[in-house]
Order: sequence, then C-alpha cells, then structure tokens
Amino acid sequence: MTQKLRWGILGCASIAKRSVIPGLQQSRFNEVVAIASRDQAKAEETAEELKIPTAYGSYESLLEDSSIDAVYIPLPNHLHKEWSIRAAKAGKHILCEKPLALTEAEAAEMADAAATAGVILAEAFMYRYHPRYDVLKEMIDSRAIGEIRGIRSAFTFNSSANHGNVRFRKDWGGGSIYDVGCYPINAARILLDKEPEAVTVQAFFSPEHDHVDMMASGLIEFDGNVSLTFDCGMWAANRNPLEIVGTDGLIEVPYAYSLPENGANFFLTTGDGRKEIEVPHANAYSEQGDRIAEAVLYGKSLRYSTEDAVRNMRVIDACLQSAHERTRIVL
Repeated sequence: MTQKLRWGILGCASIAKRSVIPGLQQSRFNEVVAIASRDQAKAEETAEELKIPTAYGSYESLLEDSSIDAVYIPLPNHLHKEWSIRAAKAGKHILCEKPLALTEAEAAEMADAAATAGVILAEAFMYRYHPRYDVLKEMIDSRAIGEIRGIRSAFTFNSSANHGNVRFRKDWGGGSIYDVGCYPINAARILLDKEPEAVTVQAFFSPEHDHVDMMASGLIEFDGNVSLTFDCGMWAANRNPLEIVGTDGLIEVPYAYSLPENGANFFLTTGDGRKEIEVPHANAYSEQGDRIAEAVLYGKSLRYSTEDAVRNMRVIDACLQSAHERTRIVL
C-alpha cells in the first residue's frame, strides 16, 4: 500500500473546498483526514460534503490531533503567520496559501519557526507544479527563443461589487498585489532564475474598498537588462496571460496561473512560424501535494524552498512601498 501524508485543513475557504482538498484527494501520496472551522457546524457540513472523516470546531483541536502529519492553511493573509507558527510548534508540516505572509520579516519568522521544529513550510503557488512550467524553463534554458529580452504578464479579475470580501480589508492583507500580483512576480523569478534589482509600481487605492490596491502596474528590473512588466487587479476583466520575449522568438501562455479545463497548452513563435505546444493534462493541486508528500515521506528536496517564499515577499514589500511612495525602490 502506498504511504500517505495525512492532512488537516485549517478553515473552510472556497479555495480549499473547490481546488486544494479535491486535488489532495486525487493525488497519489496524500489523504485529507480532518478539517477545522471556528464553527463546528460549518466544519461538519464541509466534512460531509467532501467526505472528510473528522471535523473540528477549532483550529487548536485539529493541531492537537497527533494522527495529522501536515496542515493546509487557506486563512486570510493576516492569519498566515500566527497559524503557521502554531502548526510548526505542533510538529505539523505546512502548506500555506500565498502570499506566505504580510512582510518579508513575517515570512522569515515563519521560516525560522519551521526550521526550529524540523517541519516543511511551503507556499501554495500551485501553478508552478504543473508540468508545462518545466517545459517553459527547458525552452528558456535551451535558448529556443534566443536571449531573453523581457517578460510581460497580468492577473486580473473583477470582484469589486462584493464589499464583504476579505481581499478588501486593508488590515487583513487585502489588495491585488498580495492576491494576484504575487503570481507574475513569482513566475518571473522562477523562469529567469534571478532576483530583482529594483521595482517601480503605480497603484489605484480604492476608497470604496478600504483603500487597498484594486489595480496595480509594475516594472521589475533584473540584471542583464531584463525586466518583468506586469499588472494585477481585482476590478478589471478576467485575464492571466504570460509572454516571454526573446531575441529569436516569443512564448505566449494564454492562461498562465488559473487553468481552464484543457487550457495548459501554449504557443511558440520562431523563424519557423507559430505553433501550439501541447502539454499533458495534470492537476496542479495534486502535483503540488505529491511533491510536498515526497519531501516529507521520502526525503526528497522540496521543489520550492521556504527561502524562495521569503524572497518573494521581499519583492512584494518593495512593490507596495513603491506604490505608496510613488518611487523606484532599489533592492
């Protein structure tokens, strides 16, 4: 019988119910054994809906369950630090929703707590576990489009009418840079295998939405005269493209972060013309769970380190500082 990593879920957020829990349940090395809510009835209802054996009426009770190996934390951003550290102290491995924290300093504190406890702390950027990102990285490294000249990307959607959305609470870590701008930033760092040197961001801070950034546009500078230009928003049409521009070609990914059914293919344009690159179907949430499980159960290296998450928060800090101060921030 295949060894399984036993998961508990801290919260009944829609991302957990819609995507992460089914992904873990469909994966090879994982099983979801418990879910917790501050409302016992809500936990029981969700557990019944998703066929999870145990429901807890508090997060503390779930962390006290010695049969649970790992926890997934889909709580609002301002609670990531507290519950990640409490989970680490309880000896649980942790998959925490992005962004990992509200600041680089918070993320570093979480990383230290996990290291002290001897547990894994991973950030839930599921998109990068999809096999197409291996293909993209191979194309870049093999110079299929020549020398990289720049990356353009966006992640926008419109939920502006829902004024009760936690993404619109400034003190809870709301705003589009935290919520979706983190994706293009993360992708550019992965694909270029570099850390930024400077950032410049302009943002629309909406008085109707607790003055969080409802739209932002940015320039992220890397060495070698390469940059990421991006925009992100929660009050704009739905889109999440990625474009990688090279001296000899172009890569276009129509749905870079949020995949529709069978939407993983992308396009390569070179001197030979434009062609569609087919990528095998995969559930990125299942892939994410299995890579974490392999690290825990079989001692494999964690594909994306906790330090990577801390470095991503460093860039997000700079983006928010730039947007508020309307100036270029050197990292």
